[in-house]
Amino acid sequence: MTKIRSMTDVAYEVMSKKKRAIPFKKLWMEVIEKLELDPEKASDRIAQFYTDMTLDGRFTSLKDNKWDLKERHTFEEVFVDFDNIEADDDDEEEEEYYNEDSDEGENIHKVEDEEDY
Repeated sequence: MTKIRSMTDVAYEVMSKKKRAIPFKKLWMEVIEKLELDPEKASDRIAQFYTDMTLDGRFTSLKDNKWDLKERHTFEEVFVDFDNIEADDDDEEEEEYYNEDSDEGENIHKVEDEEDY
């Protein structure tokens, strides 16, 4: 009887045998090899596999698109404090102008370049 295994379960099995993080592409190739999937046909599933890896609490994504088992890392190594991340806002401040034609005194914004819209 053939046992059906998910790609993330196979990834966990592969990574359990490794001693360190591995690049995503190498992990992907080992998973499809273990599942005996045709690389051409499997390419349609790579995005779903990446998403599943991201959502699966057993794994952690590291620098340079390497992946490892979360259990091998301390909380400080894998935790991202989003409170300390600043938004990269390249937009210049919008200049506000009073719309004299409006009875309600609404503000309108000056549009510098129509190509932005």
